[in-house]
Amino acid sequence: MNQYGKITYTGSYLPERNVTNEELSQFMDTSDEWISSRTGIRSRHVVTSENTSDLCIKAAQVLLDKSQIDPETIDFIIVATITPDYQMPSVACQVQAGIKAVNAFAFDISAACSGFIYSLSIGEKMIRGGYKRGIILGGETLSKALNWEDRTSAVLFGDGAAGVILEAVEKPHLLAEKLQSDGQRGSALTSGFQFNESPFYQSEGNKREQSSSFLKMNGREIFDFTMNDVSKNIQSLVDEHDFEADYFLLHQANIRIIDKLAKKLKIPREKFLSNMDKYGNTSAASIPILLDEAVNKGIIKLDSTQQVVLTGFGGGLTWGTMLLTL
Repeated sequence: MNQYGKITYTGSYLPERNVTNEELSQFMDTSDEWISSRTGIRSRHVVTSENTSDLCIKAAQVLLDKSQIDPETIDFIIVATITPDYQMPSVACQVQAGIKAVNAFAFDISAACSGFIYSLSIGEKMIRGGYKRGIILGGETLSKALNWEDRTSAVLFGDGAAGVILEAVEKPHLLAEKLQSDGQRGSALTSGFQFNESPFYQSEGNKREQSSSFLKMNGREIFDFTMNDVSKNIQSLVDEHDFEADYFLLHQANIRIIDKLAKKLKIPREKFLSNMDKYGNTSAASIPILLDEAVNKGIIKLDSTQQVVLTGFGGGLTWGTMLLTL
């Protein structure tokens, strides 16, 4: 008998510390009006003592508490993140230990703001391949990757984690997907450069001084990329499958991007859910945070009656869309 993956539970965790635009204006040349009018962001959550694994463990525990599932019945854990605690162990392995999912295998995915979409795609294929249950998480502590003296980037991002439980069912709920990437444009959004400290490495001039571990973004290139490539990705998939979506849950990068994509796609703006005003851009965590919030509010019911579009886009460059019945 064939089996397919279905999202059965959602959960999220946000750090307690909330930083408003007004607070940022106290130590950088910015204002609430400048930030909110350009991005739609008014506040964001940031860690004060936690790391990415802490956020993800707490989000995973929310999932277990909601579902009352025995963690020993979890087959796999996938975490999407670009801000892991370490290169190894993976955040997913730390989550596995933290929730005592002793029978699960675990690994991370690095696809920036598309990471949750990529991870959900992989997890659903694993269910089709025979596994029964998995946890898919997106988690970030982007506050540690930012140059807090750069108002063009620091004001945009926040920390958080969220995810879903994916379980085997008899009917398909992931109806179609289209994942894409373009490494030739990867320099438009970078983070976490690591200089080679080996005594055998031959550096080129002042390459070390020119490179930075801080997040860097070419805002114009990213905006054009979303208007062109991301809009085509969504449109082509929806048209190909004649998909009538109840809601669109897009990566929460900028309210102007959401507004313009809705207009370009000729889809009513009210179908595009958003919450970036409270959380900012949380990269791989943004879509599952938005999904969990919609479920908690009763907007999305997870009763197999609603059709939803999920779309992620960001560093790599990476982007992708999924058509689901939730």
